[in-house]
Amino acid sequence: MTTADTRPRRRRRAMRVLLVDDRDRLLLFQDSDPGLSPVPRWWITPGGGVEPGEADVDAAVRELFEETGIRVTPSDLAGPLATRVVVHGYSDVVTTQDEVFWSVRVPAFEVSTVGHTDLELLTMTAHRWWSRDELATTDEEVWPRDVLELWSLAESSSRGDGSAPRDLGTVEESTVPPERSPS
Repeated sequence: MTTADTRPRRRRRAMRVLLVDDRDRLLLFQDSDPGLSPVPRWWITPGGGVEPGEADVDAAVRELFEETGIRVTPSDLAGPLATRVVVHGYSDVVTTQDEVFWSVRVPAFEVSTVGHTDLELLTMTAHRWWSRDELATTDEEVWPRDVLELWSLAESSSRGDGSAPRDLGTVEESTVPPERSPS
């Protein structure tokens, strides 16, 4: 017998950005679930939710600025590269996100977290520029798990080539997986 999962559930549309610098490094933020002990940590790409009435590409540009301090324009972004539905079960909520991935290459810069929300300041505990080799050999958790495949897709993608984004399907990346309803 399973107990009912009483965590609130929400659904949102979110933009994720593969931000690569001119030293061929990918920026990731270390995220956490402070509702658990020990506190689990994993690495994520910059990005976040789309505001009502906001275009996807504009949300990607805004989120990139808020989370990193770098300003890019919509025409700087390549994509959308890929889409997926991801279920994130955390200690306090289960979020289903319809995610769209973009990419942008920029000169190396110092990341600013001044634009982080209170929640981001609480949960996003570090940031780091990663090489491909470091990502390929790390034992640390990285979401999305196929970030190297997405990075390769970004490198081979042409802007505005009219091709549809790659559909990555539905995945789960959770600290506390949602309980399945009994059949």
